[in-house]
Amino acid sequence: MIEKNQMDSLFTQARQAAEKAYAPYSKFRVGAALLCEDGTVVTGVNVENRSFGLTVCAERNTLCTAIAQGKLSFLALAISTPDSIEPVGPCGACRQVMGEFMAADTPVLFGGSGQNRVNSTVGELLPLDSLHELKK
Repeated sequence: MIEKNQMDSLFTQARQAAEKAYAPYSKFRVGAALLCEDGTVVTGVNVENRSFGLTVCAERNTLCTAIAQGKLSFLALAISTPDSIEPVGPCGACRQVMGEFMAADTPVLFGGSGQNRVNSTVGELLPLDSLHELKK
């Protein structure tokens, strides 16, 4: 079980990561922070391309970086979108990748620059995910 102060710290790290995002076209920075089972935190940012289909989201960037470091077990994910007052959840592609590598009960916290934050889980973000359903 992840404690609130751990999730708050993870969100702070996601917000700090967002400052390094490459978003010259949308001006919409996103940072993510992933707590790995071994206690390390891996961060990532969105990296845009003038061909928007080639843009890499912060969530996928973070997961791929962690996997490249040999990490395959994750405890929590925080996502910060400081250029939006309200929380903005992960896109469908990111939800699919999260579902591939994270358990359905993995906590996911996301928020914008305002005080509102959404506490969710991978399973709530991707309900009736066939991969998780097959594991039952």
